[in-house]
Amino acid sequence: MVQGSLLGLFAANLIPASAAAQRVTRERAQAAAIHPVTDVGSMRRWLARVPVTREFPPDLPTTLRAQSSLYVIEMTTAPGCLPCADLWTRLNELRARYGWQVRTLSGQEALLRSGRLGLPWVGHPVAWVRPHSDPARMIPIAIGTDHAPNLVRNLYLSAKMLTGVRPAVAVRAMSKFTGIVRSPAPAAKKR
Repeated sequence: MVQGSLLGLFAANLIPASAAAQRVTRERAQAAAIHPVTDVGSMRRWLARVPVTREFPPDLPTTLRAQSSLYVIEMTTAPGCLPCADLWTRLNELRARYGWQVRTLSGQEALLRSGRLGLPWVGHPVAWVRPHSDPARMIPIAIGTDHAPNLVRNLYLSAKMLTGVRPAVAVRAMSKFTGIVRSPAPAAKKR
């Protein structure tokens, strides 16, 4: 199978045909994206409904190792956030396997990045890939935590996108974020 068709396989069936026809408002997108969890059991139950990527292009390990010096993963985090801890664990495993750096990203910077891409800010964690040399070019790879194979897929697709693969293919494949996030803290009331 050629690499292009494997990328298409990643994207296949990830967006229901009816989804393209539905009009999604910002409020609906934000409400759908926030699935806060209060314990590990509820997080595992939520993850159990997320499809796991099972087929990968043959060049995936080589590409991820070769691209590790070019890109960095940046992630927002918050104290006591179960999805954050889960995503940190998974990203650190990928760091050890493929050599990608993982750094903390401030909530303020994540808010600005989300705004630049027209995404609603939904809370922690959000993970991005960007070139070391260009902080203005970034791709979100996770909103909430996800299965390790899906994160590997998203790292691969972000590397391909940042090196010129047709963005529509990769964006479609990365469109199934789990959305397990720590809800933004309510604003303090002024007295």
